[in-house]
Amino acid sequence: MPNRSNERLEQRLLKVISKEVRGKRAACLRGFLKTLSWLFSVIVQVRLLLYRHRIIRANTLGCQVISVGNVTVGGTGKTPIVETFARSLQQKGRKVAILSRGYKSRKTPLWEKLLKKEKQLPRVVSDGERLLLNSDLAGDEPYMLASNLPDVVVLVDKDRVKSGKYAIKHFGCDTLVLDDGFQYLKLQHRLDIVLVDYTNPFGYDRVLPRGLLREPMRNLKRAGFIFITKCPPEGAPELKAKLRELNQHAEISECRHSSKYLENLYTREQTGLDFLQGKKVAAVSGIAVPESFENGVRKLGAEIVHSAQYADHHRYTQQEIIETINQAVEAGAELIVTTEKDAVRFPLLDRCDLPVIFLRVEIEMLSGSDAFHDWIDRICFK
Repeated sequence: MPNRSNERLEQRLLKVISKEVRGKRAACLRGFLKTLSWLFSVIVQVRLLLYRHRIIRANTLGCQVISVGNVTVGGTGKTPIVETFARSLQQKGRKVAILSRGYKSRKTPLWEKLLKKEKQLPRVVSDGERLLLNSDLAGDEPYMLASNLPDVVVLVDKDRVKSGKYAIKHFGCDTLVLDDGFQYLKLQHRLDIVLVDYTNPFGYDRVLPRGLLREPMRNLKRAGFIFITKCPPEGAPELKAKLRELNQHAEISECRHSSKYLENLYTREQTGLDFLQGKKVAAVSGIAVPESFENGVRKLGAEIVHSAQYADHHRYTQQEIIETINQAVEAGAELIVTTEKDAVRFPLLDRCDLPVIFLRVEIEMLSGSDAFHDWIDRICFK
């Protein structure tokens, strides 16, 4: 079970970083990680300087390039933002391709790469007409995006220059959306959209590996649009003010993830959110912040009698799901609730003793909606 061992190690390390685990050994480890963070920060800043002074030149592909990304690792709720942005562009007449690196998708074995003389082509998750790969080959987010955006091309490749050229040549795309692209500097960006998680905006104030920051927060000045995600209904005025100090020109939108409906994983039947009212449920998730998902389930009126939490992007086995179902039944659960992202990783079962449903979630903008649509028009018509 190397996969589960790695997940447990990641979870343990996160507890050390967040100071949930204390003691001399944890303090020593944090001190060591702090040194590594300093080195990592220097490397990041040198790389940025090389691109800024054009010592390393970014590629241009003759089309609109928009990146959507984070300054922290972990779940900021990026996929619904990418979906909203790509759909808005497509509805305005743009031919859109989403370019993903396919994090945690199945990798091509090294021996196969060595045997193949020709250059590997990007994986086509969707050609803008039909879904061509499963979630194992595509990765969770690309598969979800392709499922929810049938008219948008979705490609997976670490080399986004290569996949961008492929999208333009083979599908006639004129707009490229880089999923998790804020740190991808090999392509020139027309607009950088950055997501900041309201629940942990500054990644414990440290760069990796001592904290969760991919780069120092001062680099947020590169962003042209900032979304504060997972906001409470009243918004986030204090955080918004802090972000304004870091970036004086970007539009800042407060938003939250809004549940729209429930869908049965196996029958595809859709029901209203009130279906959960008064139900005893088992919550199953393999996402970065499972607490936000479970809190959302409780707000819909359900009682969580069993919780199964796995690491982000966890690949479920049949045995794990069968065990979870058995535990849920013993706890008195009437059904299993999971996230849309987890649903694409659930294995097919010959028999399931409980209904498995997932929450369909979309972005609700609490502020900045007009600025968002202004940017869409600017990209499409200017």
